[in-house]
Amino acid sequence: MRSDLVRCRYMFFQAMGRTMEEMEKPMVAIVNSQNELVPGHIHLNEIAASAREGVISAGGTPFEFPAIAICDGITMGHAGMCYPLPSRELIADSIEAMVEAHTLDAMVLVTGCDKITPGMMMAAARLDIPSIIINGGPMLGRRFGDEARPGALEFELTGCGACPGLFTANSMACMAEALGISLAWNSCIPAAYGQRRVLAKQSGVALMKLWDKQIIPSQILTKKAFENAIRVDMAIGGSSNTILHLMALAHEAKVDIDLDLFDKMSRTTPRLCNFSPAGPYFMDDLFQAGGLVAVMKELSKKDMLHLDALTVSGQTLGEVIADAQITRPAVIRSIDNPYDAEGGLAILYGNLAPEGAVVKQAAVRPEMLRHSGPARVFDIEEEAVDAIQNGRINKGDVVVIRYEGPRGGPGFREMLMATASIVGMRLESDVALITDGRFSGATSGAAIGHISPEAMEGGPLAIVEEGDIIEFDIPKKSLNVKLPQKEIKRRLAKWSPPPLKREVKSYLRRYSAQVTSASTGAILKMP
Repeated sequence: MRSDLVRCRYMFFQAMGRTMEEMEKPMVAIVNSQNELVPGHIHLNEIAASAREGVISAGGTPFEFPAIAICDGITMGHAGMCYPLPSRELIADSIEAMVEAHTLDAMVLVTGCDKITPGMMMAAARLDIPSIIINGGPMLGRRFGDEARPGALEFELTGCGACPGLFTANSMACMAEALGISLAWNSCIPAAYGQRRVLAKQSGVALMKLWDKQIIPSQILTKKAFENAIRVDMAIGGSSNTILHLMALAHEAKVDIDLDLFDKMSRTTPRLCNFSPAGPYFMDDLFQAGGLVAVMKELSKKDMLHLDALTVSGQTLGEVIADAQITRPAVIRSIDNPYDAEGGLAILYGNLAPEGAVVKQAAVRPEMLRHSGPARVFDIEEEAVDAIQNGRINKGDVVVIRYEGPRGGPGFREMLMATASIVGMRLESDVALITDGRFSGATSGAAIGHISPEAMEGGPLAIVEEGDIIEFDIPKKSLNVKLPQKEIKRRLAKWSPPPLKREVKSYLRRYSAQVTSASTGAILKMP
């Protein structure tokens, strides 16, 4: 066992109350991201305790240590939003440090919200020891508002769990399940249900079976697994952030994927679900409708999945979904009667986005799928929000927010305050927003993000001027500024990087110096 290297230091473990009998068993990390600042993590001690029981019952000795977790909702709209995405790398790095320093044998990764799940999966891929993801589950929410304006629907946060719609946290829980790195039903059993604790206990047991058979993440996180996850992502209409995180995870897993793969799979995947923010349904509806396994079973009817992909259950994906059934056809549509012929996300290219941009096309109103209008240019989100809320943005305008990319932010902030302000001013049918920043999974409307290269790297977004005509055609996958290429080159020749518009501390300065483009997953380049 890996842990043999430290088992001989028994006196240290005895000082913490461990018996010799316990120390003869595999040493299992329980990485618990519980804290009192994030609703999706407030209850994770219970989930970790259940996972711990499963590990013990199956012959392992658990050792719990923490991971950080930031609440995107609380950081929204201020400088604190610079930190959630960079924390993804901190999470992966800190897990690596703890597991490698103590030569632990296997890991249960207890997660909940946006950047924590991908950070933990990145650690699993990097360390390549038997690992399993268990999420805390979605919150039970209550909807109210104008059903005719899905983007304006409000919801009440009722207790523990990830925010109830198909926002980034729940999208990434779905990705963990589709990749096969978590057990079935991880995506949608509500946080408050006893079944969530049962699943955590089963995850602990499953991990020990993985250890017995020495099934490691590199056998699960294969090219086939990533193609399955992307296909499922498109079918459910997941958050645009899934692209960012799947690319970063693939980098750790040494699997080659790029934006063109997402584009190809989006064009050939029907959207079967209509979850908030695009539609009225929440994750508990998915639970009642047959779960993500039912979505995957439907996709399999058209041979859209690699059913031979291995999962942490020890079964293939085909075996996992064999008995799945749709129990609420309004929530999960038939493959022959989809909401849309294409997937929920689209990749756009053009002279404004030579390396690509991302839009959640499932959440765009039909009248805004194609648009042309004058640019209203802002170099920081707060200035754009002020203009929107104070009536200085007109129907037809295209709000441009730049220098909010991975380097320029720094930290690649989400522009939810800006998009929410557009909806709040009832402009979502008339105004678009484009940015080198990114969006919350709760964003709806004509919101195009991840524009690459970002402005701080000298991307064409940097030279857009007030009044320039921006045009996009989402069905044709294009995003352009109506300028001759000669004029774009002339402006770029005169451009130089501006100073950051906010004061940042040492971690963000280091992050800005090392982070790469959104088009590659905003991973950190090696020095």
